[in-house]
Amino acid sequence: MPSEIPDRIIIDQVLPPSAKGMAARAAGESELARYLAKWLDNWLRIPGTDFKIGLDPILALIPGLGSGVASGGGVIILLEAIRSGVTLPVFIRMGGNLLLNTLFDFLPLGGPVASAFFKSNMRNLRLLQAWQAGNQAAVKKSTLRLFLSLGLLLAALAAMIIGLWIFYAWLISRVFQHLLG
Repeated sequence: MPSEIPDRIIIDQVLPPSAKGMAARAAGESELARYLAKWLDNWLRIPGTDFKIGLDPILALIPGLGSGVASGGGVIILLEAIRSGVTLPVFIRMGGNLLLNTLFDFLPLGGPVASAFFKSNMRNLRLLQAWQAGNQAAVKKSTLRLFLSLGLLLAALAAMIIGLWIFYAWLISRVFQHLLG
């Protein structure tokens, strides 16, 4: 008589007693991370489109307070990743996503728009889930995207600083020309 193959695996029947608590805890932590990521990055669907925005870019419009509150939610997701036992490279990638999202807030008006498209919390949730599932390819793929995004952000900030420097040099020269005749 052939043995029946179950269509689903019950964690308590497969894991040794010492690992059962860890699996239940990791699932609960993923729920909190999933909940925060949804609210911060995918809370509202823009009517007529499939694009969603969350509270993160909306809160970023409030000077000072908004970025701190949104980043606080991202830090909670990072803490959940630490509790799940993610490796240091995964944690660094997740921290880089959060840092990049926070740096976006320094760009006037463009920061919330960039944050709406970047969705650092959803990225971190996908990294956490990929790590928990043992999908190393998905974790490594995020590294290239992170470095490209950081490079583009640094280039934009450098262009803004150079542009301001040129503008102020021109302005000071005009003031001195006016004063000296």
